[in-house]
Amino acid sequence: MLTILLAIHIIIAIVMVGFILIQHGKGADAGASFGSGAAGTVFGAAGSANFLTRTTAVLATIFFATSLALAHFAQKQAEDQLRLDVPAVVSETPNTPPIK
Repeated sequence: MLTILLAIHIIIAIVMVGFILIQHGKGADAGASFGSGAAGTVFGAAGSANFLTRTTAVLATIFFATSLALAHFAQKQAEDQLRLDVPAVVSETPNTPPIK
């Protein structure tokens, strides 16, 4: 479960970085209004911004949730390693007197 969650977390992080890098800055909108060619794209002049913004928000929410889940698993693992009330492993060999 931890391995699957970690793999999803890494994939979401990579995809989210890609979506953030694809987005246009605020200064790119002014260039589109003067005919720089952005109005002829697949999404139109403002359509890609809305799609990319919403997709990035969804990916960020999933990334946040997986981060919390990984932190929870790490805390449980640390608690299990630091418990003092768990008895030590008892060997299965019978107690025999030492050889003299």
